[in-house]
Amino acid sequence: MLKRIALNGLFAIVMLVSCSDSTTVYEQIEQDISLETNSAVLANSLTYDVSGVIDIYEEIPATNKLGVFPEEEAGDYPLTLVAQVEPPVFRGADNLTASHLDLVGDYAYISYNTANEIYAGGMDIINVANPDTPVLTSRLYYRNADISSVKYDQGYLYAVGGVDAEKSATASSNAFVVKIPVINGEFNLDGGLTYGFQEGFVATDIEVNTNGVFVTSGKDGYITQYDKTTLTIINEAPFADLRSLVATNDQILVLDASLGVRKLNNDLIEIGQIPISSDFRLADKRTLDFNGENIIVAEGAKGAGVYDASTGALKEYVPILINPAYVAEEDIVTNATAYNDKVMLMANGGAGLCLSEDNNGVNMVGIIELSGSINYVATKGDYIFAASGREGLQIIKMNRPSSDLQTRCAESPEYAGSSKLLVQKDDVLSYSGSKRFRSIDVKGSLLLCGSWTVINGVDVDDDATFEMQGTMVIGRNNRRRDIKVEKNATMRIEGSLTIYGDLELNDNATLEFLGPDARINVYGEVKIKDTANVIGEFEDVQNKF
Repeated sequence: MLKRIALNGLFAIVMLVSCSDSTTVYEQIEQDISLETNSAVLANSLTYDVSGVIDIYEEIPATNKLGVFPEEEAGDYPLTLVAQVEPPVFRGADNLTASHLDLVGDYAYISYNTANEIYAGGMDIINVANPDTPVLTSRLYYRNADISSVKYDQGYLYAVGGVDAEKSATASSNAFVVKIPVINGEFNLDGGLTYGFQEGFVATDIEVNTNGVFVTSGKDGYITQYDKTTLTIINEAPFADLRSLVATNDQILVLDASLGVRKLNNDLIEIGQIPISSDFRLADKRTLDFNGENIIVAEGAKGAGVYDASTGALKEYVPILINPAYVAEEDIVTNATAYNDKVMLMANGGAGLCLSEDNNGVNMVGIIELSGSINYVATKGDYIFAASGREGLQIIKMNRPSSDLQTRCAESPEYAGSSKLLVQKDDVLSYSGSKRFRSIDVKGSLLLCGSWTVINGVDVDDDATFEMQGTMVIGRNNRRRDIKVEKNATMRIEGSLTIYGDLELNDNATLEFLGPDARINVYGEVKIKDTANVIGEFEDVQNKF
């Protein structure tokens, strides 16, 4: 939600002399902007309480309802929740919501705002060099301002929001952009904060490239081009109601709620339009994005519109799957979209995070099992980062199988079958692929090659053999499930195994690790009978062996 923001009385200031009277450098920071200096608060803001296997709610055939494993077949996309970052909490602000994020290099930059009439926000910097073990490195509190959007570029974090010009002695207009120095993943307030101002109730989005800093502002606002160094205004153009922008080196797209998509050249002159009839509602955040030859527009209650980038023709609408039940109608809106290879992600507010496949047309898979209202989504490599309102940032691993595993298991057919995999005593089976299961029960011999998740436990019965190459995750932190390797049974691991629960090795059972990169991460207990054997070299992440 966008709103006018009071930012008065924040600073003792020093004016920066320039050709624009809308640029101010704030060198002395008072209490309304502050850094979190308690390392325990930063560390404890990361939570793993519900980490582990997460489901996907799929549409049940012939109904309008959603469910997990609706066909009782193993599902694609074996996702796991790595961790959550809880929103900041400080005096007068205990209901901040994650609103936006930017992924650059080894860091994720997160913004927070407040939905009600109290104006408060903040920003986080999270080291995700290894997204499996994220580290919150720096946190900045804004006591009198919401932050709409953030963008990192070359040692600075740029953020946009709003200021009540009527109550501010320094702001020349309502919308603002701030440039904050960042050193080694930490905010550096000693370097001075530079501000720029433009017309409009609130600044809504930002892009930074070689041509400068581009900022949109909402109702009766502008698209404004700032100098990257000084934040002096280079150029600006008025529009009715700008919500989002995408800037490349040769053109700029803006989402104008009064019309649709406007195409601008680098002089901010309109050169084309894509009219859109959707109701973008008053003051709601909406985004647009490029994906190859397509422009994807978050269109609120309609879902996501996919348009031809050259002609502007509508290709299709991707509607919203509704989950969970009892979601207020006004909360069922597409706020943002993101692409990862052939996967399309839709941040649908209270209706969750939708995952679809885009392969010559978009086919919906389902709603990822996450809590919170999904305001924004970004994705990089094998990971999804979701700004989930009051649930904060959620980091999801897609667990895609690596190409070398597919090569080594080329003779194994891709798995397609029950979500409850049962291998009978005389069976010798091998499968490749990437699936999510309810349970696995091995009485004979099973080889799995690829990436797999299991909601419930894994049992390797007496004298049975279970081998895996790739990755596997069992259970979750708030719903512990175990792996049991029974009498005279063998389990071999070449790759990474994570168990949110216990590992039990019974009489004469064997656990064997293969290859140079074997890794096991057990969150529960490791119970090994005296006659059981553990063979090979491996990384014991939790030091449980």
